[in-house]
Amino acid sequence: MELVCDTSRGVYAVPQAVGQYVRLALRPYISGQSYLIPIYSTVPPETDMESESNKAQITGVFEIVPVAELTEDDKFFFCKYANRIGYNLRKKTLAHQNIQHLKFINNLVNDIEHNVIIPNMHYRYLFKQLERHINSLNDLMSTMEQYRQKNGANNQRCETIIGRIREIKNHLNVSYRDISRHHVNSSLFLESLLRRDHFEKGCFVLRRQICKLDSEIITPQLENYAKRMAMRGITLETPADMRGEEIELNADLGLLSQVYSNLFSNALKYTQRVKRHNGRSRKAVAYGRRIIKDYFGAGQPGIKLNVFSTGEHIPTHEIASLFDDGFTGHNQVEDLSRGHGLAFIKYVVEMHGGQVGYEPTAEGNNFYFILPLLQSETKS
Repeated sequence: MELVCDTSRGVYAVPQAVGQYVRLALRPYISGQSYLIPIYSTVPPETDMESESNKAQITGVFEIVPVAELTEDDKFFFCKYANRIGYNLRKKTLAHQNIQHLKFINNLVNDIEHNVIIPNMHYRYLFKQLERHINSLNDLMSTMEQYRQKNGANNQRCETIIGRIREIKNHLNVSYRDISRHHVNSSLFLESLLRRDHFEKGCFVLRRQICKLDSEIITPQLENYAKRMAMRGITLETPADMRGEEIELNADLGLLSQVYSNLFSNALKYTQRVKRHNGRSRKAVAYGRRIIKDYFGAGQPGIKLNVFSTGEHIPTHEIASLFDDGFTGHNQVEDLSRGHGLAFIKYVVEMHGGQVGYEPTAEGNNFYFILPLLQSETKS
């Protein structure tokens, strides 16, 4: 326990240690010159007062000195006064918890919209592709039926039809894999956002596990954006120093995957073609990693993970607000994100004990985050 205030000095700027004479007790007691009264957040019934489980309801101790000057009426009054302190403290605690819960729920709604609802719109495109291929297969089946009814069928025509069926089958398999991959990713996001623990605690609760950085976090997110980047003429540049490398992180797989998803989503929206110093143009997205020795203190390395995209630099006056919830820059595109993606990234990274940042580079913009790296992770 700590001494937090008294009648002569008020609230202490820095709490102070208390003597051994102060202890948790179920009832008021005298120690030396002091009369000490337990402060209950919820006063237990008199018939159950002696139960040890009631100590969990004690939030503090009220001390009055000198005890020699207290009458029995004074003691009764101060006991009731301590009960009132406990009642008011409990009300303030509950009010604060309610405010935090409401803020969390509001942010969670934004997270669901930004990280689940908007990405799920991509299903429409995938299903339309699948529907088109299925219709093509139906048309081909009709053609085969009509051809069968004629007597002049030849082997060359049949081979052509078989080849076309095989082609359509391959298209269907590709579409199926795309849908399956998108479903797995969305399911991961739903699980990580809608956990019971989040609602019970009023904040995100990490479920840490050993995750493989490349194969389990980065690559699945890249696969979801690679085709769309290609359709927009964006070249995806894979770092040579990460090929065949598999760094393991002790992190929340679902939430950290959404960090990368948000970064790749922003890159898809804002990547621009730039002219290089050699006269050639470049429209590209790249990612990478760098281990920083002793970044979080002696013997505590960090790993810097980044996503880079070509384009004009972010104006200097906007940089300080980039990771603020609700902030939208001068080049905001028309979508439903409402400036929540980078704030979500900052929140998740800081929960992992890390830091986020932005830096302009020669040909574009680099968003990064730095996470603590365990020694075993460094070796892997």
